Formats: sequence, structure tokens, C-alpha cells
Amino acid sequence: MKSLKELYKIGPGPSSSHTLGPKTACERFLQEYPETDEVEITLYGSLSLTGKGHLTDRICIQTCAPIPCHVHFSSETCDAHPNTMDLFAYHKKKMIGSWRVYSIGGGTIRIEGKEFKESEEVYPQNSFYEICQYCREHQLFLKDYVDEHEKIDDYMRAIMNQMLATIEKGIHTQGILPGRLQLKRVGADLYQKALLEKNPLKKEKMMLMAYAYAASEENASGGMTVTAPTMGASGVMPSLVRYYKADRHFSEEKIIEGLKIAGIIGNLFKTNATISGAQGGCQAEIGVACSMGCAFVAYMEDLSDDLIAYAAEIGIEHFLGLTCDPVGGYVMIPCIERNAVATLRAIDSALLANEVGNLKENKVSLDMIIHTMNYTGKKIAVELKETSLGGLASVVPLE
Repeated sequence: MKSLKELYKIGPGPSSSHTLGPKTACERFLQEYPETDEVEITLYGSLSLTGKGHLTDRICIQTCAPIPCHVHFSSETCDAHPNTMDLFAYHKKKMIGSWRVYSIGGGTIRIEGKEFKESEEVYPQNSFYEICQYCREHQLFLKDYVDEHEKIDDYMRAIMNQMLATIEKGIHTQGILPGRLQLKRVGADLYQKALLEKNPLKKEKMMLMAYAYAASEENASGGMTVTAPTMGASGVMPSLVRYYKADRHFSEEKIIEGLKIAGIIGNLFKTNATISGAQGGCQAEIGVACSMGCAFVAYMEDLSDDLIAYAAEIGIEHFLGLTCDPVGGYVMIPCIERNAVATLRAIDSALLANEVGNLKENKVSLDMIIHTMNYTGKKIAVELKETSLGGLASVVPLE
């Protein structure tokens, strides 16, 4: 498996596959052809169908500036991957190079015929079963597993701080989200309501909802956020991090350990299934984010490694088959609300794993559910995989 640096990335929203991936592609393309004085980009599949709402053209133009960049939306699809883009470099009107790039989710890209250093394997194990075997043989807990393979505490601290900064900005920002939907931001209002709530149980849930809305609204507005595992699902992990730091007063060291464990879970999905909504539906984004969140919460609550895995399995199991049908191609409806739902579910799933896991053996392993999610994603109709051609996207009117 790859480094956790390939899973957790800081960048501009609203979509890791549609903004951060193309941004990375443009940056590397210009590094490869520094003499370029003009760029042509053609988008295919999901990148084309929802590229306007996901600001794909805008991020390409901004990244290439001051070099002129012309973005075209093709009606064609590419069998190799639904998120495909062709880049062409010109110098004095003569083409000097071209790339075909696949934005595979979470801001990660693959360039046809090319490999980069960051694509190197860091973790020899490719399944949770193999990880557990390794940990038993070396007398390790899951929290120590990452440290055995890469030293990334400083990087994870930066990830944690960005998550906190994203929410901090979101809970103090009001207004209307960009785009034709004209959605009002509600994260700040929810936060104020939560501060005034007297019922402690309700207050806790309202805080979590406020954090999720705040982070997701920042993402939807093109603000800086963290892929966890994607930007469309970037409200879950930051909300839980904020909750355990600001409301529960856990140490930064404990939170960073929890982020590492959540990262292992996300990495397993990314390696053995997908975290791309265009490939696997929203189960691959918000479902995986919930699974990561479940593992994080379980660790913060001092559950055993077996129960951490059980919590992660519960988190994704009940998102299986979830479609990706963003209205208007914007990462807003139903995306923002789903982030709040998944945040609350992460708390409940960890509690369920702890209570039920001590009463019976879980028959569904984490590896089984990852395999099932991958299978299910392939069966979801293409209209329901980030194309805005079906589902809510086809019935909710644009204003």
C-alpha cells in the first residue's frame, strides 16, 4: 500500500477527483514541459459531465496561469477510467507533448505510461488480515503499525491542523454557496444553536452536525480542506477531530494516532476497492469516510484492535450501494448532509461495535466488506456514479 501522504492531502475543494487531481496533473504537466506557452485540456466521462459544477475548468485555468489554458468538455467516455483528461502542450503553436491522465480519487492521479516516486509502495501488507498477522508477529498494536513503516508525525500534525482550521473558518462564515443552487450556509448557525443547547446529549450531536456542515461548506465553496479519503467526504474526519480535541479535550498525540489508524482503513479501501465516486458511487467516498471515522472513534474510546476493525466494518456495511448523484454537479446536495449523517453514524457504530462485539463474534470481516463494496460499486449504474444523469440529480430542480 501507498504512504498515508497519498491518502491525506491538503488542497482546494470541492472535489479531490475533479479539482485536486486535475490541479496536480496540470502542475506536473507544466514541470514536464516548461517551455509551454499554451495548454489545451479535454475532459471525458465524469470529469466532463460534472466538471462545471465541480470547478474542474476553473482549477485547470488557475493552475496553468499565466499560461493560457483552454478546457473542453467531451461527450465521450474512456473505458480505462471515468475520470479521464487529455493535456496538450504547445510552444509557438506547435504541439510539444501530451499526457492522458486518470484522476483515480482522493486527489491521486495516474499518468498513462508514467510512474512517479510517490507511487512507491510503503506498506508490504495489502489486507487487514495481513496487517493483523504482521502486528501479532511483531507484538504491535494498530497504532504502532504506521510508525513501523513511515515516520509522518509532523505531516499528520499538519493534516490535523488543517482539519481544525477548515472547521474554524466554516463555523464563523455565513452567506450563500457558489453556483446555481444558491444554497445558504448553515454551519455557523448550527454552531450557535449548539452553543445555546442545554440538553448535553442533544448538544453533542448538534456540535458534530455543525462541524460537519462547516467543513463541507468550506469544501463546497472551494476552500482548503483535507482528503479523508476524498474532498466530497471531507466533513467526517475533521468533525471528529474537532470534537475530540475541542469538546472532549483529548491530546494531540492521541488524535494523531487515531488519524493514523483511520488512514490504514482508508488505505485498504483505496488499495483493494476504490475511493472514487465516479467508479464506486458515494459508498466509495462517504461510506469509506464513515468507516475511517468509526475506526478513529473506536480508538479514541480505547477499544481493542478487533473492535476497531468491527466498528470500521459496521461503518461501511450500511452505506453499501450508496449512489453518487450530485444535483447540478455541485458537491452540495446530497453531499453536505451526508457528511453530517456519516459523522453521527461513526459515533454510534463505535458504540455498537463495543457493546455487540463483546457479546458475539462478528462474522463479517473488514476484508470481506471491502471486497463487497468493490463488487457493489461495479454494479451501480453509470448514471448514479458522479455523472449527474440520474437519481437526485435528475429530479431536484436547479434554481
